[in-house]
Amino acid sequence: MIVRPTLAAQTAAGRHGRLFPPQDLGLLEGPDRAAWQKPDQIMDALAIADGSAVADIGAGAGWFTIHLARRVGPNGKVYAQDVQRPVLEAIRRRVAREGLQNVETRLGAGSAPNLPDGSLDAVLVVDVYPEVEVADRVKLLRNLTAALKSGGRIGIVNYKPGRGGPGPAPQEGVRVDSASVERDAQAAGLRVLARQTLPYQYLLVLGR
Repeated sequence: MIVRPTLAAQTAAGRHGRLFPPQDLGLLEGPDRAAWQKPDQIMDALAIADGSAVADIGAGAGWFTIHLARRVGPNGKVYAQDVQRPVLEAIRRRVAREGLQNVETRLGAGSAPNLPDGSLDAVLVVDVYPEVEVADRVKLLRNLTAALKSGGRIGIVNYKPGRGGPGPAPQEGVRVDSASVERDAQAAGLRVLARQTLPYQYLLVLGR
């Protein structure tokens, strides 16, 4: 299904790429999402554990933010980052309903994620990479790297090119192949630590 953004979302998209409309966040909450997105497998690959400090980039409805918050526990920290204020407001309400005290929202802008330098064990970018303007992707990866501790990891999860699965329609530019991400990573001074295949997606684990 193709969701057409509102005028406000189209205006924001001129600055940030293809943004998901905040009023359609419920579409991201399918009851079978955990079965095909494999959140535990992704968090294991990034070595996210109790007490970890992590960021959820383009956090959307906060689905992964909640999984991360439960994984890192009360001694950990999750930065739920997005470039849309209504999205962050929705996440704050969700976190409050869940009774979680370890989540902080951060408003980003373009390739600037607004994260504390050198403080994170892992950064997760799920289904968001295609929304970033092509010219900004290497800069974003460099800025995310600056937020990592020594040995920290970046996880990029994207839908595989082609048809099938719950992701966006396979229009040109909407699905980004893993080779393109790997080229961006190399340009940003990163290397691929691991590659994993998910039912409809791929995971790249990047590090310095």
